[in-house]
Amino acid sequence: MVTDMQKLLGASEEDDEEEMDADVKEEDDGNRGGGGGGACAAASGSSNDEFMFQQSMQDQVDTPGGSRRSRPVEEKERTKLRERHRRAITARILGGLRRHGNYNLRVRADINDVIAALAREAGWVVLPDGTTFPSKSQGMKAPPGGSTAVGGGSSASQIMGSHQSSPPALRGVSLSGHRSPTELNSCRMKGVFAPTPSPYDVPLTQSSELISSVNKADGLIGCSVDVINSKQILEIPPNMTEQDFSGTPYVPVYVMLPLGVINMKCELADRDGLLKHLRILKSIQVDGVKVDCWWGIAECHSPQEYNWNGYRQLFQIVRDLNLKIQVIMSFHECGGNVGDDVCIPLPHWVAEIGRTNPDIYFTDREGRRNPECLSWGIDKERVLRGRTALEVYFDYMRSFRIELAEFVEDGVISMIEIGLGPCGELRYPSCPIKHGWRYPGVGEFQCYDKYLLKSLGKAAESRGRPFWGRGPENAGSYNSQPQGTGFFCDGGDYDGLYGRFFLKWYSQVLIDHADKVLSLAKLVFDTSCIAAKLPDVHWWYRTASHAAELTAGFYNPSNRDGYAEIASTLKKHGATLSFVSGEVQVLNRPDDFSGALGEPEAVAWQVKKKNLESHIGFHLQNLLIYKLEICVFLCRC
Repeated sequence: MVTDMQKLLGASEEDDEEEMDADVKEEDDGNRGGGGGGACAAASGSSNDEFMFQQSMQDQVDTPGGSRRSRPVEEKERTKLRERHRRAITARILGGLRRHGNYNLRVRADINDVIAALAREAGWVVLPDGTTFPSKSQGMKAPPGGSTAVGGGSSASQIMGSHQSSPPALRGVSLSGHRSPTELNSCRMKGVFAPTPSPYDVPLTQSSELISSVNKADGLIGCSVDVINSKQILEIPPNMTEQDFSGTPYVPVYVMLPLGVINMKCELADRDGLLKHLRILKSIQVDGVKVDCWWGIAECHSPQEYNWNGYRQLFQIVRDLNLKIQVIMSFHECGGNVGDDVCIPLPHWVAEIGRTNPDIYFTDREGRRNPECLSWGIDKERVLRGRTALEVYFDYMRSFRIELAEFVEDGVISMIEIGLGPCGELRYPSCPIKHGWRYPGVGEFQCYDKYLLKSLGKAAESRGRPFWGRGPENAGSYNSQPQGTGFFCDGGDYDGLYGRFFLKWYSQVLIDHADKVLSLAKLVFDTSCIAAKLPDVHWWYRTASHAAELTAGFYNPSNRDGYAEIASTLKKHGATLSFVSGEVQVLNRPDDFSGALGEPEAVAWQVKKKNLESHIGFHLQNLLIYKLEICVFLCRC
């Protein structure tokens, strides 16, 4: 078990020493072959030259005449000193690039990674084998004197964001430009997540005019939902001409039905109004609709007593109109988040259990419970009337599959999205509005129920550090900023031995939960397409720690890719990623967006890139709210 945990928790200090010894051995071999030391000095710069000169003078003092070779042990120690000095210089270079340029360089990046990242930032294409050539976009640069003015303090990620504006194909909808596989392959890099410019991108001047034409919105306070009132959705300016999308892949469009389309009695709330709206959608040639199948409605009163009558009626209407439908297995409550216009709590029998055992809910450091969804700590605990949480989810999905089998088998149900956390998203409820969180606070870790603390304690004991079985004490509160905490600040505890241990465990709980639930979903729905929803936690992305992502469960600081394991888990179960993209928030970007050092475009590109490498389906979800109170989902497979 100790060995397994060490594999999960990554390299230790001893691993670093072993790697340095290996580097020293290689350098010793190179010195015996001749010329190795000179190459090292050339790579380290003038400071290293001075260091080597001092060492050579010391050799002459220690060895009369300077001709006799030093003993092997002394030579090894000097080589270690040279290696440490070289690494110190490299670390300072990498630290500056990560802090000021957000190049996303790996932990042990070498000089080749640095050169490649800088070359890509300058507009060059660098292939994995080192082949480097100018990109096509270099020919698109404006000539001197006619370029668009950009603030002198703009970072690389800010400039990158200007390339992704909303094309006017759909009113109020952001649609990412299509990129060919060749262009995407050229972007497989370990540098900055900069998307390849698309011929369908709107010029910077046009996007600026579009943004200026939209009324200023309230500050972003939703975890993953950006609200735009009907007054804020304006016509596309006349100077923004229609783009030609001929020859590009077809993008199916699904429209989200109102959250309360099915009432608490599991009946259609407004059959006539629903039919009217569905006919309108059919007339504009949308592909289908999307609806939540609420756990709090279908299994409301007693365990394993399900009522699917309202959903059966809805699916029949959709089939009669020759539309498709995507369903969401919603194991969370509705109400309390931005955009929630109805209240649908968890089942009553679950709430009764929660009154006697509140540890079934996620809990913050102050002991405040969040009844929005069940804690992942009870996935294998029989606390739900003799069943584990995983068994409850499995029974619910199996009942749906059996009772509504006809709609699954005839293809009316085109996809089943599996709810994995709050708002149906794979994340911790780290930013609950009900507990006072407001954008752009870093949020809080949600691991203080007794079941997750027990898991943390076991993980700490397996590492031989039982005192690590607790949450961070200096991570601030919901509305803290990274630099105001000892844990998330630059050089903070998040990157120390305990911090790396805790964050690895915290994110692994999230990945394990997704793995278990998706495996059960695949067992139930078999050949049907299943999906998992991932939010765009973009604020504080341009800091070293990526604090908001860490509290949400994504171990994605600037020196680590936190989305790789998630993509691998989805690929393992053949699941599609439904991504709630912050790119569409360009129409409602709050005034303090730059102050939050957020970068929704960069997060979206990092996730898209990882999906491309894993060869899994990708759906882009746009949560702009319209006059009809429906949401548009742009589903890219």
